[in-house]
Amino acid sequence: MVGTGVQAQQWSPKEAPLMTKFAKDVDPDNVLPEYPRPQMVRNEWMNLNGLWQYQPGTWENEPYPKGKLSSQILVPFAVESALSGVMESHERIWYRREFEIPNNWNGQRIHLNFGAVDYICEVFINDKSVGKHQGGYDPFSFDITDFLTKGKQTITVKVYDPTVKEGYPRGKQTLNPEGIMYTSVTGIWQTVWLEPVSELHIDQFKMEPDIDQSELNLTVLTKRGEKLSYTAEVRDGNKLIAKVEQENMAPTAIKIPNQKLWSPDSPFLYEMTITLKDGDKVVDQVDTYFGMRKISVEQEGDKQRIYLNNEFTFQMGPLDQGYWPDGLYTAPTDEALKYDLEITKKLGFNMTRKHIKVEPQRWYYWADKLGLMVWQDMPSPNSYTHGAPEPNKKAFTKELISMVETHWNSPSIVMWVVFNESQAQHDTKEYVSMVKGLDPSRLVNEASGGGDRGTGDVLDWHSYPPPVSPQSYFRATACGEYGGIGYQLADHIWNPDDLMQYVAVKDEEEYMKMYTDFTKMLTEFKTNQGLSAAVYTEITDVEIELNGIMTYDRILKVAPEKVAHANQQLINENLFIYTLVPTAETENIFWSYTTDQPAQDWMKVDFNAASWKKGKAGFGSKGTPGAKNGTAWNTDNIWLRRTFELGDISKITEDNLRLRVHHDDECVVYINGVEAAVLDGFTTGYVNVGLSKAAKKALRSNGQNVIAIHCKQNIGGQYIDAGLSISTGAKPISKGVLDKAKGN
Repeated sequence: MVGTGVQAQQWSPKEAPLMTKFAKDVDPDNVLPEYPRPQMVRNEWMNLNGLWQYQPGTWENEPYPKGKLSSQILVPFAVESALSGVMESHERIWYRREFEIPNNWNGQRIHLNFGAVDYICEVFINDKSVGKHQGGYDPFSFDITDFLTKGKQTITVKVYDPTVKEGYPRGKQTLNPEGIMYTSVTGIWQTVWLEPVSELHIDQFKMEPDIDQSELNLTVLTKRGEKLSYTAEVRDGNKLIAKVEQENMAPTAIKIPNQKLWSPDSPFLYEMTITLKDGDKVVDQVDTYFGMRKISVEQEGDKQRIYLNNEFTFQMGPLDQGYWPDGLYTAPTDEALKYDLEITKKLGFNMTRKHIKVEPQRWYYWADKLGLMVWQDMPSPNSYTHGAPEPNKKAFTKELISMVETHWNSPSIVMWVVFNESQAQHDTKEYVSMVKGLDPSRLVNEASGGGDRGTGDVLDWHSYPPPVSPQSYFRATACGEYGGIGYQLADHIWNPDDLMQYVAVKDEEEYMKMYTDFTKMLTEFKTNQGLSAAVYTEITDVEIELNGIMTYDRILKVAPEKVAHANQQLINENLFIYTLVPTAETENIFWSYTTDQPAQDWMKVDFNAASWKKGKAGFGSKGTPGAKNGTAWNTDNIWLRRTFELGDISKITEDNLRLRVHHDDECVVYINGVEAAVLDGFTTGYVNVGLSKAAKKALRSNGQNVIAIHCKQNIGGQYIDAGLSISTGAKPISKGVLDKAKGN
């Protein structure tokens, strides 16, 4: 409920084209009241979120504004957002508010903390500058103790956000939203808060689990630690299971007896209290948590696979861009922040890719607690903006280091993604080495869908709409983006006059057919080609991009249990597929074909097709999803024939035989003149479908066979190609049996 205090009477949100159900829960007297740093908790703190004074700035050297500013804004919602109460775009902004220091904080150092401010800011206390910060995604603090006076204090923040002008990291932000680029975010967009600390206090600590040794490696850092010591107490619930006392701030390895491993299926978290001492005096104490888990790349045969806790676990997750229609970069409430991750779990995913944005630390807390592996992208500069300046390398490096160092304790994060789709990609090998040096316990993805420099732990390709499986003997492989199935729900569209989607479907049935076809393809890739992970685009619509499983205002478009079933089958099951008669996917195959109506017996074995043309598979039009075009086909109908030799297939049961086909649109397939399959609609990639019993019996072992196809073009793209495969489900087939079936 909206609060009824003074601030509530002075604030009301603007109305965006869409608003989530969580917007009504925003209370201006109690905005995002949760402690903002869950892995480094102190008891005393003061939340400064709420209604602040605000006014647009003019230029870099404008005079410092005296007195009350001209308007109001609800912090921490960016000025462009509806929940800020402003919903305007300004390059420069001034913020101001008053606060009082509690009497029981006397004698302590007072730290002013910002979760994030986009992009460059200067902070003033009582009209005196206490410092500047640059970077739109990283937390920062100032010790403001020496600037405080008696009674009320005034905080003023000056912000400049160049967005597209100066090559700084900005993710999907743009001043002219279109396609896959969205509304910019300026100013304070995460919690602002005060915290009292002792002169001697904990600045940072690093926790690195080692499940092979059942140890947690702990390093505690202070600015003046030469004579200090610390204790660390580890608890499983209320039970103390380990305690160490360490002199001179030396790193330590804490033995974890009978360790419980963290995983998506069992996201167990240990609690720990770190107490800093100066002699016998306690000078600081923080509470934290950690998970015992390991992420690695291991050799399996001639492939590299991503392992979780020393076991192969296929990682399946959505692309999560972290945008909200009402709050933009900032979720309306903590419950909203949690909701997206809860739905991700409900949909049967075990991973999520945080796409070129860094979230508030409570988002990672919920990922840790709910059990989702996270791929963390570095926000990219120059994201698909024509004429943008060269990337600011100094800023990129600084913010990449900060992203790693401020999130390296989160057990959910298993991979750092340095670049996305070649956006401002530069010095790739150097950055991979730097990130590996900072955090050797996690995987590094050099460039998801971008330029391959042969470094990092993962070779990651993108493909729309069907997925793809890259091949590498030296790195694990992933399909870092695929899908983008566009399905619209009336009254839940940001702009009905401007829609962006990779492929459109008309209803839930068509959506689920395509979604399931894709997961079956991925299951084949996982089982047969060693694919380790895939990322589906995407968890929600964002502005005009309508590729979400949820709408932008967080309404599920399809039954979650259906998506979950497909995802869990992919994660947990194998599907061994072997090529019996190849397609254009792997070989140069030639067919006889015609686009003129042939005689009625055109599919028979003894039909004379000498007058037909010869063409290389596949047959279709440019741009058809998943096509491997060898011969252009742009008429309404095409008829094709080819012969193929089989060896001894007596050891292959009829139930294992499949037609491997990519058809767009409907087609009828014959084997040796017998109808083998009648296929409606279209596919967006090669799939394996059943053959009729009659066609299976018509196949000639140790001899020549004929496959014939009639494909009809209805609408959109067009394509046809087919072969035969052997599907043995979860059980592999011997090489000898396969070689005999192929006639080798």
